[in-house]
Amino acid sequence: MTLWLGRGFKGGPAGLASCQGLMVTSGATGLDHELAFSKIIVELRKKHPGHILPDEDLQWVFVNTGRWMGSMCLLHASLTEYVLLFGTAVDTGGHSGRYWADISNTIISGTFQQWKEGTTRSEIYYPGDTIVHQAGEATSVQWSAGTWMVEYGRGFIPSTLAFALADTLFSTQDFVTLFYTLRVYTKSLLLEANAFFSTLGC
Repeated sequence: MTLWLGRGFKGGPAGLASCQGLMVTSGATGLDHELAFSKIIVELRKKHPGHILPDEDLQWVFVNTGRWMGSMCLLHASLTEYVLLFGTAVDTGGHSGRYWADISNTIISGTFQQWKEGTTRSEIYYPGDTIVHQAGEATSVQWSAGTWMVEYGRGFIPSTLAFALADTLFSTQDFVTLFYTLRVYTKSLLLEANAFFSTLGC
């Protein structure tokens, strides 16, 4: 199990896991978030050809979970890794979720306030900071309006879907968003399957 979860796409996640390094190499640091996103996508496609969704499959999709609301644009996903753009245009906050995956967020704009379980004080993070949410951890999170970031997850990714989709299923009942979410994840899995079989010469 550990060996399987330790597998990364395209020879490992070393460049991808370091979102700070990605922002530097892409020239995204200090830019408007939309321009930064464009540069990050270009850099990822350069480093990981065949593993990043094409432009026609990129879509901003609402995320309602843990009593907060944001929006994500999935760039890559497999059974063990994902990378996406995430943020919110309004103030929002709630429960982080507790996952079988390590998740890191590198802030491009805005602020990310986090209150860790077992502590009595919160911390505020700013553009350029990277926040690491270890597998099994739970925190209270709050984002100011205009907070945008790059998110990288590594672990058993399907296990994160239960929390990610819970509010959509049992609260908002926004089944259009549910469809969009499952569709883009399926497209990412198919892209990864195609890349895998290509390496086998199939």
